[in-house]
Amino acid sequence: MIKNIKLRIVIVLFTVVLALLYLVPTVTSKLPSWWGKVLPTDKIHLGLDLQGGIHLLMEVDAAKAMEATTDRIAGELQSLLHDEKMDPVAVKRLEAGELLIKMPDGVDMTKVQELIDKELPQWKLVVAQGQTLNYKVEDAERKRIEKMAVEQAVETMRNRIDQFGVSEPEIRPQSGNRILVQLPGIKDTRRAIELIGKTALLEFKLVSDRINPRDLESGNLPDNIEILYQQEYDPVTRKIIRKIPYALEKKTLMTGEYIADAKVRFNSRYGEPYVAMDFNSRGAKLFDRITAENVKRRLAIVLDNHVYSAPVIQERISGGKAQITGHFDAKEARDLAIVLRAGALPAPIRILEKRTVGPSLGHDSIRKGLMSMIIGGILVVAFMIFYYHFSGLVANLALILNLLFIISILALAKATLTLPGIAGIVLTIGMAVDANVLIFERIKEEMRLGKTVRAALDSGYNKAFLTIMDANITTLIAAIVLYQYGTGPIKGFAVTLSIGIISSLYTAIFVTRLVFDLVMEKKPLKKLSI
Repeated sequence: MIKNIKLRIVIVLFTVVLALLYLVPTVTSKLPSWWGKVLPTDKIHLGLDLQGGIHLLMEVDAAKAMEATTDRIAGELQSLLHDEKMDPVAVKRLEAGELLIKMPDGVDMTKVQELIDKELPQWKLVVAQGQTLNYKVEDAERKRIEKMAVEQAVETMRNRIDQFGVSEPEIRPQSGNRILVQLPGIKDTRRAIELIGKTALLEFKLVSDRINPRDLESGNLPDNIEILYQQEYDPVTRKIIRKIPYALEKKTLMTGEYIADAKVRFNSRYGEPYVAMDFNSRGAKLFDRITAENVKRRLAIVLDNHVYSAPVIQERISGGKAQITGHFDAKEARDLAIVLRAGALPAPIRILEKRTVGPSLGHDSIRKGLMSMIIGGILVVAFMIFYYHFSGLVANLALILNLLFIISILALAKATLTLPGIAGIVLTIGMAVDANVLIFERIKEEMRLGKTVRAALDSGYNKAFLTIMDANITTLIAAIVLYQYGTGPIKGFAVTLSIGIISSLYTAIFVTRLVFDLVMEKKPLKKLSI
């Protein structure tokens, strides 16, 4: 331990002042304008159980992710065969993870197999019959794609939620392609759920100009044509008043993966909102080619299988820009821009469990949690004063500083305080004086042996040190394991317990010893009140 008392005083004063500075933003939001430039502004964030919000357990439809990947690979393989002067009759998905390749007569199928094996090593040939090949994805590759779908869904959700403005969201994958989402402080729960769960798959498809309107009603359509609808809403009630059918070519010319930015704009003539999109360089070239090849045809903008608009391509569009117009209000346009900027989910998501925690329940939890801390603290303080007299006062000072340090470190670490976290603090209150009890009892033993107060203090602190470290380190290891393998509530408990253990070691050993040394320096004691 540092022998220089002045240096120890500086260290303690510095840590106390620093803790108070980090605590100010949590205590009050009325900070001067210059505060954020030189002083910390981070505060303790309350968890879902303390301030209310949404708890969602969602599941990624991994089969759909596999289907989308199979469709994408089918398109890439068709382009690859075309580049190699081996135009296929058809390259299509039979089911998720299974491809059918049909080549025209006269094409050397050995070369086709060699090309596919080289470009798609994770896909294995299962059937070869004449000019037809059937490929299937390996199990390891299927699992990798499904795992990536969950990871991509987590990242996409996080991007959307960050733009939605939720502080301290908790989004993490669970077993079985599931994702846990906790959004504290959310008030508009329905809008948040719609924003998170929207697949946001943006597609550009051509409207077929060869379909008789009667065929739309009968359903007598070619295999390459599908029917999707544009929905019109009542401007006041927002209820669907009409559905307009469109016969679209199933082939997707372009998807939203090429979007670089999406913003809400307003029509200068009518003041109606629309979403303006900017494509990246690759997307701009692709959109330029699509519009150049399809002048005077209608290009449908499809989002999650709903047609938003289907304008006629009047001329080639080479600026890398497009827009989505529709019968939506400004809030719907903003949400659409958010999901387009954040990207589409790799697959649809199902909500398995939904819980809404009201703020009144959170306030009640805070009140009861604080009450338990106050009652527990008063009992501990009273016992220490009653049993150890002046030394008990020193231990209580260390306890108060310990609580100060715990709360300020939570703010410093931008941690989220939960109800189990409050339980961890309450436990720390009892554990904080445990080290001092060991030290005081050892000092008593040394004084019974006839040692002076100074010698008893030195011996008591030195001999109790290893025992204290051993007890606290084993508890800290347990807290780290809880944090590593536990879920939300367990992690909240582990965080405050870990911080409390480290803080209590500093206050119980370093701070209390400084107080005793200051007292002894002013007036050597012949008897210690302990």
